[in-house]
Formats: sequence, structure tokens, C-alpha cells
Amino acid sequence: MLLVTGVSGALGSLVAERVAGRDDVVLGTRAGLQDTRLVDFDDPSTLPGAFAGIDTLLLISAGYGEDDVVVARHEAAISAAEAAGVGHVVYTSLSGDGDHVTYALAHRWTERRLRRSTLNWTVLRNGLYAEFLTWIAAPDADNRITGPLGEGSLAVVARADLADIAVSVATDPAPHAGRVYELVGERALGGAELAEALGATYEPVTLAEARAALAASGARPFQVPMLASTYSAIAFGFMDGSGVKSDLRALLGREPLDPLDVFVAAVRGGEG
Repeated sequence: MLLVTGVSGALGSLVAERVAGRDDVVLGTRAGLQDTRLVDFDDPSTLPGAFAGIDTLLLISAGYGEDDVVVARHEAAISAAEAAGVGHVVYTSLSGDGDHVTYALAHRWTERRLRRSTLNWTVLRNGLYAEFLTWIAAPDADNRITGPLGEGSLAVVARADLADIAVSVATDPAPHAGRVYELVGERALGGAELAEALGATYEPVTLAEARAALAASGARPFQVPMLASTYSAIAFGFMDGSGVKSDLRALLGREPLDPLDVFVAAVRGGEG
């Protein structure tokens, strides 16, 4: 039996769509929705019951929070999986070229924890979503993209492609035991290219100006350094995919979706 966590989130919901109707898959959410198991990593008492009878756990990162919060969530999940006799954990991590962003630490800690565990494991090091660009590079009211991407670019990947891979690996995990897969996009996108695709202009502000705008936007405290470090890593060439060899196409078994098309559609559809 496969348990998929985080199905109310962006990636988890796509995974849930792909496994709908299967009698060998159960879904987990902290909201305790109908036809799901209650899985709340902030309340470890929910986990023994949720993990009972589970052979494979698709652990979709609970990465929105300060590092100590995220680490505690993932520790609770892995410890509960060990105690429940789960055989295999498939974890959605962050791509290897993301080590310069602030939120990488909790992912790398979780990978180390899995290696120390009694579990079989597989790590899917997901690249940043093409849809994520709508957070950091969408045009403003004056049709300007002002995100400080510099002359850098980001090797983004369509969320749908990552969902397809997660389902493929988690429903047949044995061949992937002990593997770490890099799932960055094959096409890196920069600010000027994004602007051209939307008929906008690219007028990047400074990192300081972007940080101030984020702080004034109502973002939660941990989100400001998270997004600022992402801008910086992109601008200085650390997230263009050149530092890792992507397994995306091999695991998909087809050509990946064009991330520029995905970005344009997300902007025009109002998706974040």
C-alpha cells in the first residue's frame, strides 16, 4: 500500500489526480479531508495510525517554515515510518544546484536522515517549478518584470512532469532504492526571455529593493530570505542546471513539457 502525503499542496494534488481510483494507494492530508488519512507532521500522534499497513511512503516535503520546523516535521515522519515498518520512503527534495538558497538545509538534512534510517529510500531532487516563476518574475501593473534575476537563468521544470515521475517511482519503488535523481529542467529561462514571451519589459531592481518589497508585501518572516536567496542564486548563475546532470527525461520516458509555455500559461491563468 502506498501513502501519498501533502495532497492538498500544489504537487501533491497533481499526484492525487494521477492515482485516483487505485485501491493500492491512500492519500494523506493534515486537513483530514474525506477519503484521506489524517497526516499532520506537526502532531506526531497522528502518524502511527496514518502509517499503519503502509509499504511505501511518498513523503512530499513539508518545506514551508523555518528550518527547525521543517526538520522536526521530517524527523517525525521518518521516525514514524521506521516504527510502523514502512518499507520504502520516496522523498521530494531540492535539486543539487539549489544548495545556495536558504531552504536547502532542511532538504539536505532530510536526505542524511534517510541514509541513516532503517528504511529503503529514494530521493527525487526536484528543480524549482516553472509555475514558481509567477511568484518571482510575473509582470507588474506596468507590464515590467522587475525581479532581480540579473543576467542569470533558472532551469525550471513543469510541476506536471515532477508529478508524473513521483507516481512512477512511488508505485514501483524497488528499482529505485538508494538512488538520488536530479530533476532539473533542460531549458534555463532568464528575465529577458520571460519578458519577451509575455510582451513585457525586463527592468530588474536591486536585491536590496526586492528584499524591501518582499518584507512590505506581507510575506512571512522566513519567506523574505527564502525568496531573496533564490533571486541571488539565479542572478549569479548557480541555478541554471549546468552544475547537475538531469535525470528528468530518462525518468519521464518522454520529452519534458516546455517550461516557458508552462510559465506563460500560469501567468495568464493567474496560477502561482
